[in-house]
Amino acid sequence: MFIGHYGVSFATKATQKRVPLWLLFLAVQWLDIVWSGLVMLGIEKLRIVPGFTASNPMDLYYMPYTHGLPGALALAAGFGAIGALFYRDRRSAIFAVLAGAVFSHWLLDLLVHVEDLPLWGDSFKVGFGLWRNLWISFPLEIATLVAGAVIYARAIPSGNPNGNVWLWGFVAALIAVQTVGTFAMAPTSPEGEARMALLFYLLLAGLAAIVDWAHTRTRATRSDFRLHPAG
Repeated sequence: MFIGHYGVSFATKATQKRVPLWLLFLAVQWLDIVWSGLVMLGIEKLRIVPGFTASNPMDLYYMPYTHGLPGALALAAGFGAIGALFYRDRRSAIFAVLAGAVFSHWLLDLLVHVEDLPLWGDSFKVGFGLWRNLWISFPLEIATLVAGAVIYARAIPSGNPNGNVWLWGFVAALIAVQTVGTFAMAPTSPEGEARMALLFYLLLAGLAAIVDWAHTRTRATRSDFRLHPAG
């Protein structure tokens, strides 16, 4: 799953407004961000096998540190703990929100991955395999993203007329990226896929910061600029 993870980011922002959207964008992809680095280092591995599933050609045969259940829990706890340090109060709540956002990645991956998510070490692998059916997994990605964005838009009303334009334009761009990645752009190598994924995760987090600001900023009115007589 790719853009579907960002539905969790939007929905979580609606319940914990203190946490910036860009940080939640990083949180829900944190397992894959670390995975990208480990693939480039040759620690975790994948194969490009055309036709491996209907949705993508990646055989993710060795990723026990990021997508194994113990590793995912550890990465979630670490991300949540570090993020909570930057808040002065309610750190337990911030920890829970961030750690939960990170671990949501594993839960959503469980739905779409084939049996490549280890429950312990590199063994007892699980996955419900929805990637085998493109016409289930692809709409699921979009529906999860849009549902999260709707929750965000309702919980955090736009502070200016263009705020929703930014939000839904961003959602449309995410869907376009998913469409191109699914139907038109096949990965060329494991390292190339990892580099491209990492670039997109960081870029989209940066765009999320801009969209969140544009959506919530309040447009100044003429009354905000009243001239006051001197003296």
